[in-house]
Amino acid sequence: MEHITLLIGIVIVTALVFDFTNGFHDTANAMATTISTGALKPKVAVAMSAVLNLVGAFLSVEVAKTISGGIIDEKAGVRPEIIFAGLVGAIVWNLLTWLAGLPSSSSHALFGGLIGATLVSVGSHGVHADAVVMKVVIPAVAAPVVAGVAAMAATRLTYRLTRGRDEQETAKGYRAGQIASAALVSLAHGTNDAQKTMGVITLALVTGGVIAPHSDPPLWVIVSAGVAIALGTYLGGWRIIQTLGKGLTDIKPAQGFAAQTGAATVILASSHIGFALSTTQVCSGAIMGAGVGRKGGVVRWSTAGRMVAAWCLTLPAAGLVAGGAAFLADQGDWGIATVAVLALAACGAIWLASRRKPVTHDTVAGTAAAPHVGPAAPTASEPAGVVTAALQAVAPPPAGPIAPAVSPTSEAGRSPAAPAAAAS
Repeated sequence: MEHITLLIGIVIVTALVFDFTNGFHDTANAMATTISTGALKPKVAVAMSAVLNLVGAFLSVEVAKTISGGIIDEKAGVRPEIIFAGLVGAIVWNLLTWLAGLPSSSSHALFGGLIGATLVSVGSHGVHADAVVMKVVIPAVAAPVVAGVAAMAATRLTYRLTRGRDEQETAKGYRAGQIASAALVSLAHGTNDAQKTMGVITLALVTGGVIAPHSDPPLWVIVSAGVAIALGTYLGGWRIIQTLGKGLTDIKPAQGFAAQTGAATVILASSHIGFALSTTQVCSGAIMGAGVGRKGGVVRWSTAGRMVAAWCLTLPAAGLVAGGAAFLADQGDWGIATVAVLALAACGAIWLASRRKPVTHDTVAGTAAAPHVGPAAPTASEPAGVVTAALQAVAPPPAGPIAPAVSPTSEAGRSPAAPAAAAS
């Protein structure tokens, strides 16, 4: 292994910690709908996702190159302590949104942290503004819209193809399809998100003079980043899984299959061309599209609105935290030590706050897989609202057999989301 100084070693460890938080923050992207429909048990789902995230980390390095030499000008005086400050901003924001159960973008937290720290320590010339616009901002706006439209169209086509057939029979096939599509999303996530940490570590090695500029990530960087995100994925971000699986819309197997297939296609295509987009935004957009695409489906727009607000705040909020950290880190060794202590204190406080109302795989399994027997209890489900009503009025989905909102009995194999189907 190359000669690495203590500061670069600290940056590498911090980057792997971010990668770990990225893993459990984004587990829901691949597995929320699969768990909510009962296609896989929670622990089995996250184990499969972890393995495929690790495999995906070895498939490409295009996104890593975008991070290491595309967004930040590595020749503009960027130093390892700046990268350290950027990672601190990203980690703190990741944990705050995890505590709130909001599927915000780990990718944008990383971008915001790096940009904020660079602006404070180096100045605007240290950031490639055109690359930020072309490879971060535009994909951030376009990707969830494209994934949402694709998932909505796929959902409508799915219900049209199975019109007149028994829903319980078709649900079995779609659950099998969900497992395959969830595996594809996990693989795609590894090719995109694991590479971001590879790019950060590579950037730190370049700025520290360990490797030459524009170098590909060394093999040990690829392995360590893949293992870190896989471990985080296996831990399971149960709070965010709960939000995406049930809090955004009631997902049935056909919708879950359509949403995951559309999301995986968008992520893999963007990874191939080096777009470091947010897998969280893509998967959330696909789930919303699938919710609109089913007749009688309800998207809870208040939850969606909170998610979009978190998306908009992620870049500036992570950048603000990272900018403050960079200001302290620029003061010398005591400043770097202060940043490290404050970061550990913040992470510890967030973890303690999460213990007040823990969400575990048992909690998720209980709400997702428990069959409903007897009269439906009153729920706080949000009504369809003007957005869903307007979309369905413009292009109503094809008529098809929809499970009744209240079922006196529950058959083995019934979709967990069926008892909660809401009226439009």
